[in-house]
Amino acid sequence: MKGWPVRILIVDDEPAMHDSYRRCFARGECAEDGALNAMAAELFGEQAEPRGDVPAFDTVHCLQGLDAVAQVEAAIAAGDPFAVAFIDIRMPPGIDGKETATRIRALDPNVNLVITTGFSDFSPIEISKVAGPADKIFYIAKPFEVAEVVQTATALVHRWAADRELAAAMAQLTEQSVELAANESRALHLATHDSLTEAPNRLAFVKALAEQARGGGMFAAAMVDLDRFKLVNDTLGHLAGDELLRAMCGLLQSSAPAGATVARLGGDEFGILFDTPGEQAAVMACDRIVAACATSFRILGHSVQGSASIGVVVVEGSDARDPVDVMRRADLALNHAKKAGRGVVRSFDETMDDSVRFRRRIEGGLGQAIERGELSLAYQPIVAGDRMEVVGFEALLRWRTAEFGPISPALFIPIAEESNLIHELGDWVLDEALKVLPDWPGQYVSVNFSPRQFRRQNFVGHLMERVQHAGIAPSRVQIEITETAIFDNAERAADTLYKLRQMGFRIALDDFGTGYSSLYNIRKFALDCLKIDKSFIDGMGREKESAAIVQSIVHLGRALGLGVVAEGVETDAQVQALRLAGASHLQGYYFSRPVPAADAKAMAEARFVGGADDLGGDEFAIQAGNGTAG
Repeated sequence: MKGWPVRILIVDDEPAMHDSYRRCFARGECAEDGALNAMAAELFGEQAEPRGDVPAFDTVHCLQGLDAVAQVEAAIAAGDPFAVAFIDIRMPPGIDGKETATRIRALDPNVNLVITTGFSDFSPIEISKVAGPADKIFYIAKPFEVAEVVQTATALVHRWAADRELAAAMAQLTEQSVELAANESRALHLATHDSLTEAPNRLAFVKALAEQARGGGMFAAAMVDLDRFKLVNDTLGHLAGDELLRAMCGLLQSSAPAGATVARLGGDEFGILFDTPGEQAAVMACDRIVAACATSFRILGHSVQGSASIGVVVVEGSDARDPVDVMRRADLALNHAKKAGRGVVRSFDETMDDSVRFRRRIEGGLGQAIERGELSLAYQPIVAGDRMEVVGFEALLRWRTAEFGPISPALFIPIAEESNLIHELGDWVLDEALKVLPDWPGQYVSVNFSPRQFRRQNFVGHLMERVQHAGIAPSRVQIEITETAIFDNAERAADTLYKLRQMGFRIALDDFGTGYSSLYNIRKFALDCLKIDKSFIDGMGREKESAAIVQSIVHLGRALGLGVVAEGVETDAQVQALRLAGASHLQGYYFSRPVPAADAKAMAEARFVGGADDLGGDEFAIQAGNGTAG
């Protein structure tokens, strides 16, 4: 700041005092810097000690308080405010120094005020009350020394400049926080609403369905399919099809029962969720919707006859259902409605579900899977996005039966989750994953825990006991949980995650973007990274909404100091886009399918899946393709 002219205001009714001030602030008059710095340290503390560089002072002199107030007002209007004002306390006639200081402070809360007096009718406390805060008001007794005035002005100027820099930084931080919150709001809206109709989308519908199921009352879930929609698309074009979807969505919203949730699930399929006193009432409500849909629409100058078929399932308050299973049953009922003809409503019954018997057989076999040796783990590498280094592996459960062959985890995990089998399976998965860690040169293993496991009594102690028994450092174990697991009971989850982090475990929030996390909630939990759901990665090249969501999640993670893992990476274009966006880690078939333990060990020892300078080249393809079986 040396050489920079800083504005100083002098207010005193004695012309001789102004001459004294002019001599004080003349350039080159200030010597004995060591003594002056020591004086400043005593006055303002160690942190406020001037740096020895005396600025150039631009002094403005006023003989009366009213003139000084006018100068301050003009300076603020011109964008060139005063840094320091020296004010004599006794200035007859006109307003005195106390009133002058009060009015100047009202105009400029940032200026430093120095009260100079030989005698005063007011105590410093009285002046501070009206012209404070106390840390911006100082006192010098007359007569004063040149060095005392110069050093005081120099120290306060530096402090004033530092305060302005801090205020500017805080304003910028506030602006960035507002922008981050707006981005979060936009990302949340994009993630939960259909871009064509602005209705809630499938993710929002599943969320509402889960909340309805937890509520305990009786409700109905209906699936709606537009009849002959493909014909409209094929004959009149996609623009007409889009217009029909918007019109039909509005009609469904107006004809659905009061308080219903109407969502576009995809294509020409909609979902409706509403309270009902029973199955007969639910069917009657759906009949009214079907009747309302049987009307003519004017679409791009063409008359189009509307029609819809509905499948509905009624859920009892005591009959807790998985949301996906409820939708599956409603979809089965919809298939029967479409087979029966257009404009028909069908209610679900057990005879429609051949899979119920299969489900029971699966549940019975799952209880014996460990004993029979039918379970195994596969490991998919997690790669650092900047250097293509394998830093960890996600452990994925596999089940192969003699009767049915391989069974998808998407089928048997929900079944296990609904019974106590999930705890037995979870313990087996953790123990098996811990066994392979000594064979890896430092990578961590990421293990998925279901909401029911996470809510287990003494989950932290149980986890720590098994890790200690295996002789593994907690820092080499990453716990993957979904938003459902932590937001069902946020306070308890926050306490559990804090304890896990204190013990050294890594925490990853899985399938991020498919739920309803808020910025506040994410900040409240002890997390290490966010895992972007595969569905958004798949849509990056096709949908601008998916790309926007991915970009927002990456920015959110970086702003909160969290890693961001992109799952389901399958193409070179996705790799390049994600690295450009700033994703810290990548995972997917592009690098490797889930592989057996032996292949995972070889990949761990090789460390790198390809050269960062030759991403996607032959060397990368050879190494990434190693051990794709399983």
